[in-house]
Amino acid sequence: MQWLRGWRKRGGFAQADLYSRGAIYALLWLAVALQVMFSVTRPVRHSGAPAALIAGSCLLAVAQGVFCTSLLAGGLTEYLGRARLPRRLVAFGAVLMTTDLASVLVLSAGVGLRHFPGLAALPCAAVAPFTMAHSLIVRKRTTALVQLGALVPMCGTLALLGGDRRLIGACLAGMVGGPAWYAITTRCSAWHLRVMWKLHEAKDVEARLAVAEERLRFGRDLHDVMGRNLAVIALKSELAVQLARRGRPEAVAQMTEVQRMAHEAQREVREVVRGYRGADLATELGGAQGVLEAAGIECGVTGPPEGLPADVQSALGWVVREAATNVLRHGDARRCTIAVAGSVSTVTLTVENDGAAEENRSGAPAGTGLAGLRERLTAVDGTLTAGPATGGRFRLTAEVPLTGGPGRSAAPSRAGATRAPAHAPARTPASEPTEGATT
Repeated sequence: MQWLRGWRKRGGFAQADLYSRGAIYALLWLAVALQVMFSVTRPVRHSGAPAALIAGSCLLAVAQGVFCTSLLAGGLTEYLGRARLPRRLVAFGAVLMTTDLASVLVLSAGVGLRHFPGLAALPCAAVAPFTMAHSLIVRKRTTALVQLGALVPMCGTLALLGGDRRLIGACLAGMVGGPAWYAITTRCSAWHLRVMWKLHEAKDVEARLAVAEERLRFGRDLHDVMGRNLAVIALKSELAVQLARRGRPEAVAQMTEVQRMAHEAQREVREVVRGYRGADLATELGGAQGVLEAAGIECGVTGPPEGLPADVQSALGWVVREAATNVLRHGDARRCTIAVAGSVSTVTLTVENDGAAEENRSGAPAGTGLAGLRERLTAVDGTLTAGPATGGRFRLTAEVPLTGGPGRSAAPSRAGATRAPAHAPARTPASEPTEGATT
């Protein structure tokens, strides 16, 4: 059951895309099968029709099916706005359809509707494969006009070949209803496929906008810190220069203040870069859950324990941001679990999701995102591990000790985790996506 396992590994969008395309191709080959089946039935074989004509009709049906499958794929590509279908291929498909239809009309006229009423479906089956592809590259009005315009020469050909009125009328009714139904069904399926593609692209755009928004926020923080401090440093430097030119001893004090302001600016920039500003763990858990569920990913969240120090919450909050961003950007996850568990001495954050990308399941080299997370955790003596888990899943684990950290007291945490609020305000996941982290 290799195909079943392959189907289950596909994400929801990939499954829907494959199903829509498969339904369209199955409809095309249904028309081919109908023509072949009616061409080799007993009434046709015993009607005195030449065996070469019957075999030619079957071969033309199969040839048209093979060519129109490729033509239909190109028509879907053009309908989705990705590439234009070469018109010479459309012209060749029209010639192939006309040849197939001519063989079917000759066979129908030779057998007659009186001996085999099912022959009325043969012209419809011969026209349907090309009609499906043609309906995707022209306007609906053009499709209707082409189909109506084909009725006159078809009926005239049947009359010249000796077909009676019943055969002509039945074929006329079949041509009015059959190709029209095929064209409408194909257009509706293609429209559904295009809507899915637009939603999928909108999801990617949303993720990119989230990254851009976080970059803008980061830029504003840097501007606020550096702009104010640099302005004060410039003013005090000018004042120190003026005082030094006058030989005033206050110039030394002013330069000392400039030095202090420079160190303060350096510290504040380091805090911004490391993400120590406002990374609350409970808020990040609620925001990650809201963002993932809005993207159609089932997300279960537990934690955090109470009493965690502020620096531990900040470090783990950044891990949650990065992990949620990568679940959105990489792989095709359907379920994700985020759990924070604490004991007296340590707190552990675990993020696990399915649908991990193949390169991450195979242990691809980690990117810069993991290095950035490890730097943040190192500041609180924490560790980070990430890698494939059983069942095609990916797991990221961050562990931070609650004692011995810089400037941190041993605050006991309660092991009984409480679930993060399901409707917490969704906060955009963090800046740059992490290659090799949770996918």
